[in-house]
Amino acid sequence: MNIGFYLLPKSEVKYLNPESTIRQALEKMSYHKYTSVPLVDDEGKYSGTLTEGDLLWKLKEDLDADEDYDEIQKIKLKDVPMRVKNIPISINANMEDLITLATDQNFIPITDDDGHFIGIIRRRDIIKYCASVIWEKNEA
Repeated sequence: MNIGFYLLPKSEVKYLNPESTIRQALEKMSYHKYTSVPLVDDEGKYSGTLTEGDLLWKLKEDLDADEDYDEIQKIKLKDVPMRVKNIPISINANMEDLITLATDQNFIPITDDDGHFIGIIRRRDIIKYCASVIWEKNEA
């Protein structure tokens, strides 16, 4: 099945630039109630996924080192270590290629042939696809 049918396009995805600050990430993630967001650079390329855990570990590390909280908030996201590397998938992939990744990721970043971020496919949409395949087989 063509994954484009399930694509949530970039224009509808809340993402951040690696040059954004921790404060901007906290505000956006808090406002939208997200636990993770894709990072997209100035060239439109996917550069990773930032999670709440990444932010918490960075805050803990710097607060333990007696850094000032106001200064910590100014740290760029590119300087926040990401514990998990979410793997982007090409728009030309099949839905079956996404199933394994969906076990560990809330969403799968989707890129075009040049590596530009074009959107995401959410885990719930992958589960719905799998359920529909199972139902079709049971009805046959």
